[in-house]
Amino acid sequence: MAFFLRRIHNRAEAEDLTQEVFVRMLRSVDGGGQPDAYVFEIAANLLSDRARKAKVRERYRESIGVDPDREIDWLDPHGVAVGHERMADFARALEDLPERTRTIFILCRIENLNQDVIATTYGISVSAVKQQVAKAVAFLAKRMRDKP
Repeated sequence: MAFFLRRIHNRAEAEDLTQEVFVRMLRSVDGGGQPDAYVFEIAANLLSDRARKAKVRERYRESIGVDPDREIDWLDPHGVAVGHERMADFARALEDLPERTRTIFILCRIENLNQDVIATTYGISVSAVKQQVAKAVAFLAKRMRDKP
């Protein structure tokens, strides 16, 4: 691992590369009679592969014109406030659903509970669960769409 750490200065990557050396050693039938040399040959090849992949990635980013900071969503106070307001609107709309519909919707869409389990719990069919969820989705979508 020290071999990699001296070259890439990233402990997690060095650990991954070291593990890959062991994997390749175990897959190999013959190390050529000199295991130390063979280990360093594998390590050097892994570093070359890593550098080549990094270069390809960089060329790709340049070719599509991606700004590395573009995908970072900086915290915008206005955006955060709007998000909080939308969540509050959603919570109010959710509260306006009939209790059973709301509970089934929450179990299915928020808690990711299987529809079969929900149906068994409520003593209804799976299609009834789907109908309740569809009813809730339609109601919530209309309420959220009607909000300014």
